[in-house]
Amino acid sequence: MCADGGDVTLLLRAMKNGDERAAEQLLPLVYKELHRLAKAYMRRERSDHTLQPTALINEAYLRLARENVDWQSRQHFIGFAANVMRHLLVDHARAHNAERRAGDLDRVELEEGFMMSRERSKEVIALHDALSTLEGVDPRQSKVVELRYFGGFSVEEIGEILEMSPRSVKRHWALARIWLFKHMAAPHADME
Repeated sequence: MCADGGDVTLLLRAMKNGDERAAEQLLPLVYKELHRLAKAYMRRERSDHTLQPTALINEAYLRLARENVDWQSRQHFIGFAANVMRHLLVDHARAHNAERRAGDLDRVELEEGFMMSRERSKEVIALHDALSTLEGVDPRQSKVVELRYFGGFSVEEIGEILEMSPRSVKRHWALARIWLFKHMAAPHADME
């Protein structure tokens, strides 16, 4: 079920104008991309995460359908969906940390390859906070990191979504990684 970007863009505009049927028709056309995005986000989450990719897609889609955004294209919608999914996972991580503090118990995985769930939640929140700060400094770099790190998109796909050359995407990715490293390393140094 492959539709060209024009069909999706028409449905997005109809959805913005309040056409509920457009929202129903849109989901099957973008579901594969949303599922790929959700799976990429979930791969970076802790192993005992209670949220599944399908639930993440459903929650994100409900929020996207309610947004009053002047959708420009399929790429604009998918880029926005990546941001919504990131925020949903951060909210989930914060709730998880609050729940864990109440019992003050740490879960330790038996395999070396997995991090403790509390540490993974803290990492997701720290990255989100740093990305939010970066977004104020350079929104393009922030979006490149979000799509590359969380979304698992290739340089070429990010270029298509953000309407940039692959060379520009690589440059933004490199600069953003340096910026994030500096800003995320500082708090950890104070904790040790």
